[in-house]
Amino acid sequence: MKCPVCGEDNDKVLDSRSVRGGVAVRRRRTCLSCGHRFTTYEERLRDSLMVIKRDGRLEEFSRSKLANGIERSLLKRHVSLQQVESYVDEIVENLESRFDLEIPAQVIGDTVMETLLKIDEVAYIRYASIYRHYEDVDQFIEEIRKLRDASQKHDRQEAPETVSEEAGEPAAKPEETDHA
Repeated sequence: MKCPVCGEDNDKVLDSRSVRGGVAVRRRRTCLSCGHRFTTYEERLRDSLMVIKRDGRLEEFSRSKLANGIERSLLKRHVSLQQVESYVDEIVENLESRFDLEIPAQVIGDTVMETLLKIDEVAYIRYASIYRHYEDVDQFIEEIRKLRDASQKHDRQEAPETVSEEAGEPAAKPEETDHA
């Protein structure tokens, strides 16, 4: 596992415990490069859950692969490793509740995109660039334009103008009210 502080892969497991009813293993680790201690969770969704790749191949679902993609998207953003683990848990639970044996890779990607959009727009764009196979700057610009338009539309819906009942005019903002 990569150290969240220095990014090195050189670590030592200090303690392992079964958690979540035996479905996952919690490991306390220490980085042999910088000495930082951190916790990882290793979990398998189900033994038989398979991912249907775009080309039709089947591949075993990997929680660590999912977590790695999300971590890379959130690299150097203001999101803690514990928050990332929480997001991964939410996504895994969402997928687990919807699929029994096979899950299309597109569903996993779309679910991650929805989650990242709520967390951090930069991480969303980073993930989208890989997931959607962007090949030129124009594709980035178009995605950012869509994101900005959706954000502005959401802002307009969230902050409707309040109207004074008596005058039928917009009510004064608190800082504009005369207190004399």
